[in-house]
Amino acid sequence: MYRQVCLSAVIGLLLLVSCNEQKEHTAAAIRDRDSVALMTTYGVNTLISDSGVIKYRIVSEQWEINQNRNPSLWLFEKGVFLEQFDEKFHVQSYIQCDTAYYYDKKRLWELRGRVRILTKDGLRFASEQLYWDESQHEIWSNVFSRLTTPERQLQGAYFRSDEKMTKYFVSNTKGSFEKGDMMKEEDDAERAKKDSVLMIRRPQAVPRERTNTTIPSVRK
Repeated sequence: MYRQVCLSAVIGLLLLVSCNEQKEHTAAAIRDRDSVALMTTYGVNTLISDSGVIKYRIVSEQWEINQNRNPSLWLFEKGVFLEQFDEKFHVQSYIQCDTAYYYDKKRLWELRGRVRILTKDGLRFASEQLYWDESQHEIWSNVFSRLTTPERQLQGAYFRSDEKMTKYFVSNTKGSFEKGDMMKEEDDAERAKKDSVLMIRRPQAVPRERTNTTIPSVRK
């Protein structure tokens, strides 16, 4: 009888130990899936089209597509270089920045860090942040921006333009000049200066009364 009790106690102890050893330690379920990307591509050099028309070329070290975020977006956290094309596949502009986010549902680009644009007409744009709305065909910036063309230089705290950079507006400008106007003003100032020097050097004519007003006769 004593042996049976001891055997039962040992079996119960073994079962208790075995149950404790089989206990699983699990972490809580992941509810936030924002960190899970649908696709991550490295060394990207591809063309993007819309309705069968090639819109731009993307060159980037890393391209991540994340549709689990709200809103869904593309991430270019290691920089991106864009070539923008017209309907005839002619390059309209070059765009580059340190970081870019493209909200595919909204068709909205957000460019950050050393944003640079160069158009086919020689216009240059520089800022630290820029938004590009493809559906509205507009670009804008709410931070300090600098715009330089062959004729004009503008810089201000707010910038808005069409996506072709042909019609633009800069508010709170710190400086603006037209080369043609400056050259004209310089020419006018130089001409006025020369005229004043000539007036100083040239003696003023004094009117005198003519003593003989008749034509002398010719002697034969």
